Amino acid sequence: MPLDSAAREERALWLRLVLTPGVGAGTALSLLRAYGLPEAIFAAGTGALTRVAGAEVAARLTASDATRDTAVAAALDWAEATGRHLITLADPRYPARLLEIGDPPPLLYLAGDPAALALPALAVVGSRSCTAAGEGNARAFARSLADAGLAIVSGLALGIDAAAHRGAIDTPGGRTVAILGTGLDTVYPAEHRELARQVAARGAMVSELPLGTAPQRWNFPRRNRLIAGLSMGVLVVEAATRSGSLITARLAGEFGREVFAIPGSIHSPVARGCHALIRQGAKLVESADDVLSELRIARTRPASVAAAVEPAKAALAGATADGAALLATLGWDPAGLDELAQRTGQGTGALSETMLELELAGVVERLADGRYQRR
Repeated sequence: MPLDSAAREERALWLRLVLTPGVGAGTALSLLRAYGLPEAIFAAGTGALTRVAGAEVAARLTASDATRDTAVAAALDWAEATGRHLITLADPRYPARLLEIGDPPPLLYLAGDPAALALPALAVVGSRSCTAAGEGNARAFARSLADAGLAIVSGLALGIDAAAHRGAIDTPGGRTVAILGTGLDTVYPAEHRELARQVAARGAMVSELPLGTAPQRWNFPRRNRLIAGLSMGVLVVEAATRSGSLITARLAGEFGREVFAIPGSIHSPVARGCHALIRQGAKLVESADDVLSELRIARTRPASVAAAVEPAKAALAGATADGAALLATLGWDPAGLDELAQRTGQGTGALSETMLELELAGVVERLADGRYQRR
């Protein structure tokens, strides 16, 4: 909806504040606490601003800046399009949960429905280099949790993030929110452009970063605090021991949010982060109902689990007797052909053919190290 002249001027002042070089969220919040709205900040004068923000930032705030003016005008024009919004701390649509995190962004860029930010929400995060089993878990959990009325929050990244968004979209009426580590006019990774469009149609795409901000690694931890802050809790599906998902989980704990983790095989590198979280006190979950119970959210309708379960059952039913027997021998931990040959007494050539059958049926996956794991 086009902004009227008063609203445009009000947002121009907020944009001028946050787009001034050197003014981060912390400095902007200090200025807002000291002087009130941006109009009062810019009316305070260089001397008064120096006492709060220092001489260099005060001079930048009050000086002319053609580059900043161009960026302000571009953001205002961007917000004229349908479904685009600039949401400031003074806006009643600003999400209340973000006010609890200590350094809430003074301004959010949003594409989609601002009402999605007020819904009870759960973050679902995990490894970009996830296993097929982890991707399936993320999608199934997100589908079931969205079916129970939770908005699913994630970061639009490859792997678990994308699966979580898709799980919410799978559910009729499911809602999802993507927090970006780029400007909202940049989709990263580029192959998620269609997914971004679907998220905006079924929830919201959100960023605190100015339009035109390209992917930069230091912006993603900053993005993670918003994922944690916007949510009632964080569910980590798969994560290595050094993972951005663990940063999100740590921040969630600092913000007083619940932290959940799905356990995995002791042999899986992407399970170790989840196991570390569980040792540190994260709640081990095996089903979406475990999460709902901790959050004290009651289902208003039965969970939609058939879509997740039936394809696997059908695939397994279609396997040969040799395939079913080998699947039972494999168990739930990864194993290579040599190890399976020792267990079964069969040759690796025959086992390879049977494993290919199971892989094509979708009930096992081949890991990067050549071992096989049950899905």
